[in-house]
Amino acid sequence: MTVPILELRKVDKRFTGTYALKQIDLAFQEGEIHAIVGENGAGKSTMIKILTGAHVRSSGTILWKGEVVPLDDPHDAIALGINAVHQEVVLCPHLSVAANMFLGDERTRFTLLKDREMVVEAQRVLDGLGFSLPAAATLSDLTIGQQQLVATARAAMRGTRFLIFDEPTAYLTRQETDQLFRLIRRLNGEGVTIVYISHRMEEIFELADRVSVLRDGALVSTRIVAETREPDLIRDMVARSIEEVHYKEPIELGSPLLEVKHLSGPGFNDVSLTVHAGEVVGLYGLVGAGRSEFAQCLFGRTRRSAGEVIFKGEPIHPRTVGEAIDKGLALVPESRRDQGLCLNLGVGFNLNLSIFERLSPLGLVDTGAERRAAARQIADMRILTASQRAPAATLSGGNQQKIVIGKWLNHGADLFIFDEPTVGVDVGTKVEIYKLFAALLKRGAGIILISSYLPEVHDLSDRLHVFRAGRAVAEHPSRAVEAETILKEAIGV
Repeated sequence: MTVPILELRKVDKRFTGTYALKQIDLAFQEGEIHAIVGENGAGKSTMIKILTGAHVRSSGTILWKGEVVPLDDPHDAIALGINAVHQEVVLCPHLSVAANMFLGDERTRFTLLKDREMVVEAQRVLDGLGFSLPAAATLSDLTIGQQQLVATARAAMRGTRFLIFDEPTAYLTRQETDQLFRLIRRLNGEGVTIVYISHRMEEIFELADRVSVLRDGALVSTRIVAETREPDLIRDMVARSIEEVHYKEPIELGSPLLEVKHLSGPGFNDVSLTVHAGEVVGLYGLVGAGRSEFAQCLFGRTRRSAGEVIFKGEPIHPRTVGEAIDKGLALVPESRRDQGLCLNLGVGFNLNLSIFERLSPLGLVDTGAERRAAARQIADMRILTASQRAPAATLSGGNQQKIVIGKWLNHGADLFIFDEPTVGVDVGTKVEIYKLFAALLKRGAGIILISSYLPEVHDLSDRLHVFRAGRAVAEHPSRAVEAETILKEAIGV
């Protein structure tokens, strides 16, 4: 085998009280697509930061094409041609698409930006990549998925030879995912080495040549994908069989909890459905089909234009989020970072955010009760954090999601709306979330599950509604139809 383009030898990374990477020996071959999988906290993010120079390793050696390199800061990585496209877009939302693509390499004349020239060049690049995006648009006007494509285009422009993708499809539509995969194969065909990190097993088997598994900071295995089965990877990652992943208990349904009749609002029209106590009602559709818009309206974030909502036998019409919460509704939003967390504030503060009024009987927060409430949820949700005061931004994606869910468990609710609850979380955390669903259902709650991951919503739902173009176009009992039929209904073919 030829000399690897990049090789880690006995690489360690230690933080105060934490061993993030342990004696990693891993080689990446030039021109391959090499997948990295593992649970949240397995060391994937730390490895990315070491490879891109954002973290300095504690010990060990890194070689580039057989030569030892320092890789002590991002400039070292960029000079070698190492770039990364991160799960959370790290661009400037107030700037144009073109300005973001040229960030750090702006075209100027006499110290003035050549905006028009950058827009024209950026549009040429976007069109050449097959991305239907306007280069002159402000980045914040684009969807999260479109912003991810901009970040990918920016990396492709920088003459990269080693490109890392961290959960790149988490917020992409099916069409955008297809575009991204075409670009990955094109770059790979031009000799670019791709490191692909994803929790979606089907993507690993579709794209990768080899796959390496990290667990608890250590390298467990490296396999040839063509000779590997999904159960083998699951077992390497979590020491758990694949049958345990989509965990679902048979639970007897109770009386109707929520009845929605011909509801219309911004982005959706004439939706009717019923959720019983103890039931998971799934909403499936392509991004933009109206599922999240329907949930936002139920939760009082947008105003309905028609229809009726009956909750626990009484008509309700929440005009604000506060009214919806008071009625017993809870929403775990699609974007935990933008809508579900105060990232710069502590874990404990975030967990208690929905109950501070309850913790302040005389107008002052009872700090003892505050600590106890947070400690209970940290233990029950198995949130991995250094302390209650640690900023939520410092936790992994899976642990951040646990905080968002734990916040609503602290408050208590009868109907939980989970919008993409497992985006960017590992297999082990998914199982914990699914077991939490079962616990909620057993106590008589109802769940609306919105997911773009068809196997998840297909396997977990007691009743599934398919959305297309703002309408619920089909309804199916649990696992009554094949996933292929559901996908065709969502696409409209």
